[in-house]
Amino acid sequence: MLIQRRESLVHELFGGNNWYERLKEYFPEREMKSKQHFETLLKEKYEMYQVLEEEDYVVVYFEQLDYIFIDYIIVSGNTRGKGIGGKVLDLFKEKGKAIILEVEPITNEDPDSEKRIRFYERHGFLKMENIGYERIHHVTKELNKMDIYCWSTKERAEDWVMEKMSEVYTNVHGYKTEELYGVQPQSTNEILWLRKSLQEVN
Repeated sequence: MLIQRRESLVHELFGGNNWYERLKEYFPEREMKSKQHFETLLKEKYEMYQVLEEEDYVVVYFEQLDYIFIDYIIVSGNTRGKGIGGKVLDLFKEKGKAIILEVEPITNEDPDSEKRIRFYERHGFLKMENIGYERIHHVTKELNKMDIYCWSTKERAEDWVMEKMSEVYTNVHGYKTEELYGVQPQSTNEILWLRKSLQEVN
């Protein structure tokens, strides 16, 4: 009965709502998971990997006891600049857990890249300056370089954040990639590292 309820929930999410299409319209292919990947995560990690969709926004996130990883977040174009994004982040901040994000570095190819970074900075997110992070997309094979940002009510060491990102890759990005894409997941040591400056301090 519980399995049927989970399958019904996944069908409802993908059949009745259009959040997946909304994500596809906004995010480049190199940052998107396949629909099957989303379905698998929602079905098999339904208590941790969830979707929050409203008319004005979509958030896909992975929640653990001490942190939340926001996998995707978009605000509808006609409501941007009206404080919706900040209110959405406040919903997650109220949980009292650290919030971790992957953010594309500023690039001339995407005029919104600087706006996104400034938005997160205004809302108290700090860039993890010493964490290197890049992974290869399972389908396009493009190298995807991202910066890691974290918000927390208390100071978090960058090695703590890197440890959580390692969990995220194993449980979300790299989850069942051989079954879903026909490729082995990259090792966490390959995609995440602390730059020498931090290693020398420690």
